[in-house]
Amino acid sequence: MSAGFVNRYDPHIEIRDSDGWIPVPDLKVMDRGCIPAPGQSHTLYVPSSVSPILPDLKNPTCAAGGFCFYWGVHHRDFLIATISAAATMLFAKTGRAAEYQPAVPRFKVENMDRTIDPATNFYKFAAGTWLRNNPVPADKSRWGGFEELQDRNWQLIHNILDQSSHEEAPEKTPKREVGDFYASAMNTNVLEQLAFKPLTPIFRRIDLLKSVDEMMGYVEELHERGMDPLFRDSVEPDEKNSTVYAYNLSQGGLGLPDRDYYLEESFASKREHYREHIIRMFGLLGEKRLEAAGHAKTIINLETALAKASRSRVDLRDPNANYNKVTVGTFERTHRSSGWPSYFSATGLADLGDVIVGQPEFFNTLDQLLQSRPLGEWRTYLRWTVLRNVAPYLHHAADKEHFAFYGTELSGQLEQEPRWRRSAKMIDRTIGEALGQLYVEKYFTPEARARMDELVGNLREVFRDRLSKLDWMSADTRTKALAKFDRFTQKIGYPDKFRDYSKVEIRPDDLLGNVQRASIFESRREMVRVGKPVDKTEWHMTPQTVNAYFNPVQNEIVFPAGILQPPFFDVEADDAINYGAIGMVIGHEITHGYDDQGRKYDAEGNLNEWWSDKDSKEFDARAQKVVDQYNAYEAAPKLHVNGKLTLGENIADLGGASIAYEAMERALAKDPSKRKLIDGFTPEQRFFLSIAQLWRTNWRDAELQRRITVDPHSPGQFRA
Repeated sequence: MSAGFVNRYDPHIEIRDSDGWIPVPDLKVMDRGCIPAPGQSHTLYVPSSVSPILPDLKNPTCAAGGFCFYWGVHHRDFLIATISAAATMLFAKTGRAAEYQPAVPRFKVENMDRTIDPATNFYKFAAGTWLRNNPVPADKSRWGGFEELQDRNWQLIHNILDQSSHEEAPEKTPKREVGDFYASAMNTNVLEQLAFKPLTPIFRRIDLLKSVDEMMGYVEELHERGMDPLFRDSVEPDEKNSTVYAYNLSQGGLGLPDRDYYLEESFASKREHYREHIIRMFGLLGEKRLEAAGHAKTIINLETALAKASRSRVDLRDPNANYNKVTVGTFERTHRSSGWPSYFSATGLADLGDVIVGQPEFFNTLDQLLQSRPLGEWRTYLRWTVLRNVAPYLHHAADKEHFAFYGTELSGQLEQEPRWRRSAKMIDRTIGEALGQLYVEKYFTPEARARMDELVGNLREVFRDRLSKLDWMSADTRTKALAKFDRFTQKIGYPDKFRDYSKVEIRPDDLLGNVQRASIFESRREMVRVGKPVDKTEWHMTPQTVNAYFNPVQNEIVFPAGILQPPFFDVEADDAINYGAIGMVIGHEITHGYDDQGRKYDAEGNLNEWWSDKDSKEFDARAQKVVDQYNAYEAAPKLHVNGKLTLGENIADLGGASIAYEAMERALAKDPSKRKLIDGFTPEQRFFLSIAQLWRTNWRDAELQRRITVDPHSPGQFRA
């Protein structure tokens, strides 16, 4: 947290709190959310280093790491002078705000609960004390090892954002791009002044739509701006010709998280809350309740019709069933009511020959709906789709109501995250590699990459040995499986070449414009690649992401720099802890290449039936046992894990733990001096304690219900 500096985007002294940039002259009329509220006081945060200058103003209830000040109009001049003087002294010494250094969430035996019998509940034995002492924070919907690292990582990113927004930098450089974007997101005064004005030209365009053809052309423009009406389009490697990019269409257009929220009785209350949320949002636009209620009914009816035509999450996991290539001419002829020529023309793909349709029955239903439902209903639906997509980038009232439903009602989150963190996530989603370049320069070391290369090599060796000895796999299939494995590649840390955002106009006073211009840039960057060779150097996560992935069409595993920190990767920890954490994650991603989905891609990354029928049946029989096992797990009363939805991740978890364990045993055999007790535990015991602590998680009920419905990962307690 920082205070009292001259910001390069505004010449007068400003005070920054966690919710925005607040000009000093307006302090007397600002509340916590930066909304004008005459007569209210304001909470100010300043760094701890200022405290010697302001010793009498310390408030014992303030947030950690800062000092809180409360005042009314009468004390304003005194405090402005005092804080400005403090800031002058601070910045004269440091040049900018002192960096906050968050705690490192390492493996700890203190997290254990030794009163629990490990044979009865190993998860609580390994992490029970942590689970008991770490309830979900008010601004989170779940809290665990992942979230602790993410929280630390966002604090590190906050340091970068502070520096980028305070210091001058040349135009069109990552530092300037990130700094200007961050300034636009933090400048809540501008957002309050604009309110819904940025939507006026969009709503005017929607009101003027005279036909389905016109509407479909505009739907493409909304897609290009990052919104999601009706369906989704994307440019991805062709899954049956993985060397070139293809154009894809898939189901979408829903405002709730999944089709089940519209169709299942267990979500009836969520549907009612959704209806009320729509009414309140239209009310903010100035509509009377009766009018808004009519619009809500129209929207939910249309979305329910789309939901009924949508495939389940389980059905979406079958890559062959969701690959249906047709010529554009055929698609247009069989969907004459949908205005597809107008849509395809708007994409700029004049010579588009083929399109891969994920779910043909969805587009058949959409065609019928576009023909049968009045255009006025679709205009109402488009207005709503725009409103729910852009609300987080608007003024406080819109953002707050959006959070009340999508954050609190659907996920149980009690409070919004601080403004700076929400702003950081906006940047990560839009110009993420610009931020990633700054992140890597500041926080990632060559030593970390070298150690990861070594660990990946150790686990690859184990996996290949096991693959070559599978007793139930035929020799022919095994030969092909090994050929695929030998083509397998890895990426660690960050891309060799970062994305260039110099063509994106980024203004320090235009948040929504920045978001949409970045989305347009990315959409057009992808569209021009259709039919061209795949760029195999490209990354699909930003370097600062705390996660990893397997890419089946490129047969590669990818580990961004963000995950290479404790509790996943700890250069200060013993091998057992690292093999149980990042080793398990490495093994998990390798195993994805041979799970129920990954096994369907060959050595070239193409969907191809390269397994014999007998071997496929052997695999499916074993996979069904995993499905049955996880179906039996009850995450909460009457809330069971979906074994089919989570099958791929469960196979990867089991395989990852197994090969990581063997890799650790081989490493210990090479260096017996490392086989010693630490904290009273053997390396083997610490390995499994590390895995269990990695997945420690506390949940809010609504978020657990949502994750069970939409997330292909099992809850943490079943991954331990």
